[in-house]
Amino acid sequence: MRFIIAAVGRLKDGGERDLYARYAERFDAQGRAVSLGPLKLAELTESRAQTSSLRKKDEAERLLKACAGADTRIVLHEGGKGMSSEAFARWLAARRDGGCQTMACLIGGPDGHGDDVLSTATLQLSLGAMTMPHGIARVVLVEQLYRAATILAGHPYHRA
Repeated sequence: MRFIIAAVGRLKDGGERDLYARYAERFDAQGRAVSLGPLKLAELTESRAQTSSLRKKDEAERLLKACAGADTRIVLHEGGKGMSSEAFARWLAARRDGGCQTMACLIGGPDGHGDDVLSTATLQLSLGAMTMPHGIARVVLVEQLYRAATILAGHPYHRA
């Protein structure tokens, strides 16, 4: 099952980008053993529209275009469902085993997601109650994808 992370905003060089790259490489390597991956990243620029609603609409259109071929969409959303790492791994495995070919994970801009993105979500996922920068959210997401692959493979990385 292929993965696309479509995110509004670009990671700057440095710590966030390095961590993202580290876990993306680990995910691609570990995921092969459990039919997860490869992972592709689509970075989209923030909208320059005048109002929050127009920015969300513009970004939603571009996010949906970036993941147009995906069977399943996970939308990171503050009001989404919280899951343990084990539950997330089981959820991914169920989608994989159910025939999903491509899964997209969508990270919105500073104004959040537009209604068009939220209405097409298979899963609205919360990474926690605290607000975090989008770059950190991207690192947490890719680490959780890697963790899910290790859980499914029986690898000792996850020691819960």
